[in-house]
Amino acid sequence: MPNRKKVVLTGASGMIAGLVLPTLRAQYDLTLLDVRNTDRQGNEIPDIHIADLTDENRDAYRHHFQSADAIVHMAFVGNPNPKQGFAPELANVAMAYNIYQTALEESVSRVVVASSNHAADYYEPLILARKHDTVDPEERALSDNYYGWAKESYEHLGFVFAVGRVNGRPLENIQVRIGGPRETDVDRCAPGDLACVRRALGAYISQRDLSQLIIKSIETADIRDKEGVPFQIFYGISGNDHAFWSLVNARKVIGYAPKDNSAVRFSAQIAQHTQQAQEEA
Repeated sequence: MPNRKKVVLTGASGMIAGLVLPTLRAQYDLTLLDVRNTDRQGNEIPDIHIADLTDENRDAYRHHFQSADAIVHMAFVGNPNPKQGFAPELANVAMAYNIYQTALEESVSRVVVASSNHAADYYEPLILARKHDTVDPEERALSDNYYGWAKESYEHLGFVFAVGRVNGRPLENIQVRIGGPRETDVDRCAPGDLACVRRALGAYISQRDLSQLIIKSIETADIRDKEGVPFQIFYGISGNDHAFWSLVNARKVIGYAPKDNSAVRFSAQIAQHTQQAQEEA
C-alpha cells in the first residue's frame, strides 16, 4: 500500500509489542527490532531484525532508523532480581538515550516510548490508603524502586531531547505510562480484597485501547505542550470508572477515546469480590 508511514518498533518480540503488532502491521510499513525473534511462548515473529540497542556503537543499527517517520520504543532489558536492579535499569536508560540520539541523527520526527505507571508508583499506596486522590501526568514523577526510576529517567531524558537545546533541534517525544494490559489482574486478587481489585480495575487497558493510543500518538500532528515543547506523557489505561490516573491530556491533545471500561469488562468478578467483602465485614 503506497504512502504508508515507516515505523520502527523496538522490542518487537515482547509482550506489550505483541498486543499492538497486528494493528500496527495493518497500518504501517514496519521495521521490527529485538535481540530475539521469538515471543515468550517460543513462537517465531516474522521479519524481526536482530539488533542490540544497548550497544554504544549506534552505527551497528542506525540503518534501521533511516527514512523512518516514527520510532515506537518498547525494548527492555529484563531484570531477574528487582531488589538488585540498578545495573539492568541503568542499561535501559542508556538504551533510551541510544534510541533518542539515533532518531535525532537520522532525522526521525517522533519517538513514542513505552513508559510505565511505575514512573509514579510512589503515589499508589497513598491512593489506595485514601491519602491521595489521583495522579496527573504533569505531577512530579516519583518512584521508590529502580524499575520506576528508570521509567522516570526515560521521561526526563525524552524531555531534554524534545526541548532541543542540547542537540540543536527538538525530537518530538511521547511517553505512554502503560497500566495493566492484562485480562487476569482482577482474578489474581484474593477474594474480597477490594484494594487489589480497585488497583486492577484502575490500571486496566484493553488491547484495542492500547493500539488506539499508540496510533494516535504516532499520527497526531501537533503534540506541543503549553510552552510549545513537543512532549507529552499519557497514561495508558482504558476509560475505567475506577481510574486514579488522569486521561485528560490524552483526550485533549491526541483525541484518545477509549472504547473499554474495566467496570463493565469485569462486572461479574467485581460482584463476587464485593459479596465476599460484605460477608467478611
